[in-house]
Amino acid sequence: MSDSPRLAELRAQEEELVFAGFDNHDAWRLGSQIANHAISSGFGVAIDIRRHNIILFRCVLPGATSDQEEWIRRKSAAVLRFEHSTALLSEEFRARGHSPLGGGWLSHDDYTLAGGSFPIRVRGAGVIGTITVSGLASDEDHQLVVDGIRNYLAAAGGQEDT
Repeated sequence: MSDSPRLAELRAQEEELVFAGFDNHDAWRLGSQIANHAISSGFGVAIDIRRHNIILFRCVLPGATSDQEEWIRRKSAAVLRFEHSTALLSEEFRARGHSPLGGGWLSHDDYTLAGGSFPIRVRGAGVIGTITVSGLASDEDHQLVVDGIRNYLAAAGGQEDT
């Protein structure tokens, strides 16, 4: 079975959006860039960047609700467990006609596959954390993260090249 165009696009994003390195300063700059874009677009979202359970950046904009905390926690947990974006995981499981959240494999209390969480992958180190947005529709949360990472890496220029 071949990949759908959407599945191929999501896999390509993960191959493309890899950092040469990532530290607390990068988290602040990337998170601030995404927050500024969300503010100028009028998005009521929460933004979270974490290295496993250490929160490196958090911003909750007007319009976001306390519910976003739970969505962020569960989205991030899924990315850290599977080392892929929640959008990619959702598409892969949908294509298989199966959900890991059913049948007792993963708890709904601890995980969700709603789009909007993306792995922070560092060349030579693998997945070291997550960046998560919550507050819009799943695809829009995902796109806000992807655009933010892509713009951040582009602005970093040659620093991110192999």
